[in-house]
Amino acid sequence: MVKAYAQEHIYKHPWERVTSASWRKFADPENKRTLSHILEVDTLNHKLDSLSGKLYTTRALTIHAPGPWFVRKIIGQDICHCVETTVVDAQSKSMQLTTRNVSLQKFIEVEEKIRYDPHPDNPMGWTICQQETSIRIKPLSALASMAEKVEQRCAERFMQNSVKGREVMERICRYLEAESSGMAL
Repeated sequence: MVKAYAQEHIYKHPWERVTSASWRKFADPENKRTLSHILEVDTLNHKLDSLSGKLYTTRALTIHAPGPWFVRKIIGQDICHCVETTVVDAQSKSMQLTTRNVSLQKFIEVEEKIRYDPHPDNPMGWTICQQETSIRIKPLSALASMAEKVEQRCAERFMQNSVKGREVMERICRYLEAESSGMAL
């Protein structure tokens, strides 16, 4: 069984501001409480391709293991390690992030894809964020109804965390907007 969902959000901020906020959302100390499921973020590498002008970045994320408490108890682990790869194309104004878990893969596979692009109706002022997430519980495949329930609980947690992430992004965008106009919040 695989639980998948997609969400779309429109930031009423330009692409440059939203992508700047995306880079800052884990580093800002004010966000630690809101994004309490994120324990640590480390940049593993980054490379600017001089021919294409694209920036490639890989980060390691350590998070509280997703899902209900009884699943974490069964697997005996409360943390999960993930790898996030990001490609930023400043020329076409596109930022794509893909995050996959690298630990707990015997039990669960999670892939999240986020894409930021200028909104077609207001490309200079708004940014569209498209998010797709898939969750697959592995050892419970023989117990399809149990696997489906666990996947649903995991999906609900991911959706709650994505709402928190959007709140953080909006706050940082407002801060960046105020900073660029010379105002302080």
